[in-house]
Amino acid sequence: MDINLIWDDFVHRLSKTEGITEVRWKKIAGIPFLYISADGIETEQLYFEIKKNAGRAMRGKRLHAETVPVRQNQNEYVFRHRFYVPQEKMFCCGNLCPDCIRFK
Repeated sequence: MDINLIWDDFVHRLSKTEGITEVRWKKIAGIPFLYISADGIETEQLYFEIKKNAGRAMRGKRLHAETVPVRQNQNEYVFRHRFYVPQEKMFCCGNLCPDCIRFK
């Protein structure tokens, strides 16, 4: 699974959203930041659109998304946004662990 393909799909979907004029992302010190220029869209609606489009980009893959607002200037929003694999066992190791994936 190439995370860059997921990012490209996410940015493409988000840029099609009504009220959003520009979407770009870049990594700074290994942390991905999402820059959004939006006109005429409320902050709550913007959070909803980010969550919705991240879900669509991750569909069919074992990923989670986390979005944290960093700053906001007039029409530009900056978020720390990342896609990550959950930290849980995904297979049985055969050691009869109490939190074995077989017991879920």
